[in-house]
Parts: sequence; C-alpha cells; structure tokens
Amino acid sequence: MKIDYIFYLLIFPGLLFISILGLLIGWVDRKVSARFQFRVGPPVFQNFNDFFKLLGKETILIKEGVITIFIIAPFIAFAMIVLVSSIIGISLFYSTSFGGDLIVVMYLLMINSVMIILGGSSTGNVYSSLGAGREIKLLLADELAFILICLVPIIKSGFQLQLDGIVSSQIQYGSYIGSISGFISFVIGLLCIQAKMALPPFHIPEAETEIVEGPFMEYSGTLLAFWKLNGFMLYVTFPFLLILLFWGGFNPEGPGIIWFILKYLLIVLLIIVIKNTNPRIRIDTALNFFWKYASVIALVAVVLAVFGY
Repeated sequence: MKIDYIFYLLIFPGLLFISILGLLIGWVDRKVSARFQFRVGPPVFQNFNDFFKLLGKETILIKEGVITIFIIAPFIAFAMIVLVSSIIGISLFYSTSFGGDLIVVMYLLMINSVMIILGGSSTGNVYSSLGAGREIKLLLADELAFILICLVPIIKSGFQLQLDGIVSSQIQYGSYIGSISGFISFVIGLLCIQAKMALPPFHIPEAETEIVEGPFMEYSGTLLAFWKLNGFMLYVTFPFLLILLFWGGFNPEGPGIIWFILKYLLIVLLIIVIKNTNPRIRIDTALNFFWKYASVIALVAVVLAVFGY
C-alpha cells in the first residue's frame, strides 16, 4: 500500500504526470494566445527547454533579503501543488480519498499564494513588496467566493467532505453543473481560479508594465524555474478540481476517457480565452468584484443548493 502511495505521489497522478502535462498545457496556452495576437507561437517543447535552461542559470541571492524564505518559498509552493494534485487525482482516477480531504485541498491551495507573498516580501525590493501586497489583497478578495462555491457540491452530495463521495454522488444523480446552483458555482469558480493563477484580468500582482513581474522580480535561475513550473502545474490542478466538484469527475467506462479530456480542454480553453480578451483591472476593482458580486452570487448558489436547485 505504501508503494502505491509513493507511485501516486511521484508518478501518476502526482509529480511526473502533473509536471509534464502542465508544461504541455502551458504550451497550448502560449500557442493559442499567439493566435489571438496574430503570431505563430513557440514550438511544442519550448516550455521544457525554458525550464531546463533556467535550471542551469545562476541563481542570484539578494544581499538585503531574507535568504532562507527567499529560497524555500518556491519549493514549498511546488511541494504543496504536487500534494494537492495527487489528492485530487487519486479521487478522480482511483476513487480513493480520506475524510475531509476537500478541506485539506482548499487549505493547501491557499499555501501557494502565501508562499508567493512570503517570497516576494523577503527580497527587500520595493516592486516585489508591492506585488506581494497585491497578492495578499487578491487572496482576500477571491478566497471567500471560492470557499462558498466549494460548499455547493458538499451540500448537493448530502454533506460529503470526501472528494470521491462527491464524484460518486454525481455518477448516481448526474453532474452538478446541470443544476442552477452548480452552473453558477462553476462560472464563479472559473473566475476564482483565474484570480488564483494571477491570469488576466487578475494578473495584478505581476503587472509587468507597472511593477516588473512583482513578487518574482528578484528571482532567477533554479528558483525562477520552479515558480514558472508551479504556474504551469496549476493549469492541471484547478481544471481537475472543477471537473471533480461540478462536472461528474472521471468515468473510465465507455467514452468516459475521451469525455474527460474534452471537459478538461474546454476549461483550459475558457481560461485562455478570458486571459486574452480582458485587460488588467485595478486591485480595488478586483476587490469590489469579488466581495460585492462574486461572493454574493456564490452565496445565492449555496442557498439554491440547500433548496435542491
């Protein structure tokens, strides 16, 4: 059993699987984005080349920074993404989970943002600190709406806190996205993960034209390589979570594999389209949107779920 868990964590659906798929989907993002801008885009293995090239570059440490936090932040974020992806993947592909794993997933996903905040704050650079401050505000903005939309599948599954229980409920009674509360939660969840990944229109912490990559400004070499890899891996983690919570999970029987791939690619395409068709908004606009609108709509979805809609 322990060998199985090591395989889950390191091979599939953990480290090796999510890293390779994340880099490939990152290429899809760059290729589709290039088409939006009437460019050709990079070759298919460009992200792999960039990652390994960065691994061989010099890592410059900031004299005025808090070196320990500066170094460990990207690796802690990387470890947490691998762990949460393994938990989600095991529930999707092996129908195995543990009590309250949805709560654990919600907690671990927040750690990535916390590490970005700590890493950016540890450099002593003004622009990095500004980016870290914006990341804090963005986390506070989207976290409530994200928590509320996660309550909807919990309620609709009979108050299941286990991911495989939520999937089993959808297999038995139908995908939650087909209900009013499920569809609303899916849309709000899509916007929340756009913010959690700091993609346009919510790429406020990085804002290249304002604060020059924000919290990542002073990172280079291996440390920057892992920050980039973390971002690509989230292209796998968050869509898988949305499919598990709202779109029926994964069914290996019949055309289930093809249907799962199509659902995944559709979510990724929606993320890329939103990214390339919206300008960056101000941080106060993001706060107003999530607190005044997204969270309220998510709360309405929770109420609807309670009444069975």
